[in-house]
Amino acid sequence: MGKSCILFCKCGAGIITPDKQEQIGLMLDNLETDLFQLDDFCGIVLNRKDFIQAINQKYERVIMIACYPRAIHNLLVQNNLELSGLEVLNFRELSVSEIESKLRNEFSINDGKAIETLVESGLDVPAWYPVIDESLCTECGKCFKFCLFGVYTFGGKKLKVVNPLSCKNNCPACGRNCPTSAIIFPRLKESGVLAGAEPGTEPAFQRLSTDANLISTLNQRSALRRNIFRAGLIEQAESERQKALDELKSAPPGLPKGEEKR
Repeated sequence: MGKSCILFCKCGAGIITPDKQEQIGLMLDNLETDLFQLDDFCGIVLNRKDFIQAINQKYERVIMIACYPRAIHNLLVQNNLELSGLEVLNFRELSVSEIESKLRNEFSINDGKAIETLVESGLDVPAWYPVIDESLCTECGKCFKFCLFGVYTFGGKKLKVVNPLSCKNNCPACGRNCPTSAIIFPRLKESGVLAGAEPGTEPAFQRLSTDANLISTLNQRSALRRNIFRAGLIEQAESERQKALDELKSAPPGLPKGEEKR
């Protein structure tokens, strides 16, 4: 493997505690690596594409300490970017010691002194916006119809996020309304599929001949639970959507674009 580096997203959304963020930073300081400390990856892929492109040209392997790998991958895809040889260590789920162990044992990063570079997005508003997982999106257009802020376009059965910073900060309502869990909000503090975790799969029933009646009953109960769960998500989405609309209506007139996201 050729030249490698570590990208550490210090996430402006606070999805890990300041203590954990500091501990990761101190641990990385003592490794022999090129270390790039990012103020916010979500903002950097929007406003610092030049940085991502430069990293991709210089390094053959990029180890990223950030949130869910699914979120990171789709952030890059949505912004027409690539990081060759990308490996993501999920600081939402891994402890500091587990991250260190993987860096040392799986990626052969040795003791030393990191060569550090700080990278800022340059955005003056939170980089809160939806990320589409194209592998799950069915182009149904529900998010386009549900969104109040013109974040999406939907034409010719093609969905795109075209105005990401128009999204209302901390409003994930369209994602809860998505029937296939194709929408990710990487900055969402709650864990789960909406934040970028891999969607779960329903257990496959095999050898149906063993007891068809029992299996039919179990399938009906499973469908009922799914319907109740979906109804709860839709109700929550409607509540979040209304809250965002109320805040928009109560905002003082004449705010600069994006100011309402603060």
